[in-house]
Amino acid sequence: MASSKAKYESFLINNVSTISTLESSLRSITWFLPGRFKDAELASEALTTLLNVMSMYHDTLLARVMKSNPSYRPLIPSSLHARFTGAWTDKDVLYKWAARALEIIRFTELVIEMALRRKVSEKTKWRSIVLLEVIKASLRMFLLKLTHRPLVSPPLPEREFDPTSLPSPSNGPSAILAPASPTHSRPPTPDHLRNNVVPLHVHPILSSSDSETTSAEDYLLPKALTPSSVKPSASLLRTLSGPRDWLAETAYVLRPLIYVLLLAAERQSKERSKRPLVVALLLEFISRNLRRSPPASSALERSEYARRDKDMLWYLLRGSIWQEFTRPKLDSFVTRTSQAPLLGIFGALVKDWIPLIDDYYYYTAP
Repeated sequence: MASSKAKYESFLINNVSTISTLESSLRSITWFLPGRFKDAELASEALTTLLNVMSMYHDTLLARVMKSNPSYRPLIPSSLHARFTGAWTDKDVLYKWAARALEIIRFTELVIEMALRRKVSEKTKWRSIVLLEVIKASLRMFLLKLTHRPLVSPPLPEREFDPTSLPSPSNGPSAILAPASPTHSRPPTPDHLRNNVVPLHVHPILSSSDSETTSAEDYLLPKALTPSSVKPSASLLRTLSGPRDWLAETAYVLRPLIYVLLLAAERQSKERSKRPLVVALLLEFISRNLRRSPPASSALERSEYARRDKDMLWYLLRGSIWQEFTRPKLDSFVTRTSQAPLLGIFGALVKDWIPLIDDYYYYTAP
C-alpha cells in the first residue's frame, strides 16, 4: 500500500501539468452534463466530487513538495486566508483533520443526497441529511472552540500557485519560485550598458503628462507593509472576546442545522410554510447584527464577513422566495430566449438546472 502511494505521488509530481489540465477540462464538462441523459446529474456530481477530493489530496502533496525545498521561496506572498488556515493546519493536528473531514463532507454531501433519493424513502433521506448537518455543525463548533476565532471558509488553504510551474525532479527551479539565497553566478550586463546609444526609459513616476500623473505616494503605498503583513499567521483573526461575539458565531454555525430540521419536519407533515426560510433569515440577521465591526487592519476578518454577506444571495434560490419569485423569472427568461442564437444556449442550460434546484436540498443549502 505504501509502495503504491509512493508511486502515485511520484507520478503526480512528474506529470503535474497533464493532471492539472485534465482536472480543469473535466470540471468544465460537469457543467453541461445535467439533462443530457438519464441520471446525468448523478454522473456529473460524482465526477465533481471525485475531482474535489483528489484536488484536495493533490494540494496537500504539492504543498509538502514546496515545503521540502528550503532553498526556494514563492515570489508572490500567500493570501491572508492561506496564511491563517495553513498556520492552524500546521500548528494543530486536530484542526487539520477536523477541517479535512468538514471539506470532504462538503464535497460529497450532494452526491450522497442523490444516491439516497434513488435508494431510500423520502423520510430516510431527510433523516440522513439532518445527520450530515449535525456532523457539520459539530465539526464547526469544534473548530470554533479550538481556535477561539471566527470561522473562515474554506477551513483549509486553497491552491494559490500554478502546479504546472512546480519544479520537476529532472528540471531546474520553477519559474514562480525564487531562491532564498542569492546565486553566485555573474549577473548579466544590462542592456543600457551594452549600447550607450539606446536611451533609458523614463519611469512613470518621474514623467508627468496632462492625462495621467502618478505621485510618489501612489507608487509607494501598495508596496508598504500593513499590520497583517507582520502579524503571526495564526493570529490574523482576533479572538472572540465576549458573549456577544460567541453568540454571533454560534448562531451562524447552527443556522444550517436549524434550517434543515425545520425543512425535514415540514416534509413529514406535508404542509409547506415559510417558517424554515423566515427562521434561517432571522438567524442570519441576528448573527450579522451581533458580530463585531472589524477595524481596517483586520483584512481577513473583513473579507470573511463580506463573503457571508454575499452568500445571502443564495436565499433567492431557497424556499418560498425560489418558488414564488426567482423560478418564475427564470422560466420566463428561458421562454423568451429559446429562439435566440446565443442566449438560447444559456437558456437551455438554465432550463436543465431548474429541476435540480427543486429536487435536491444541497444544490442551494446554506
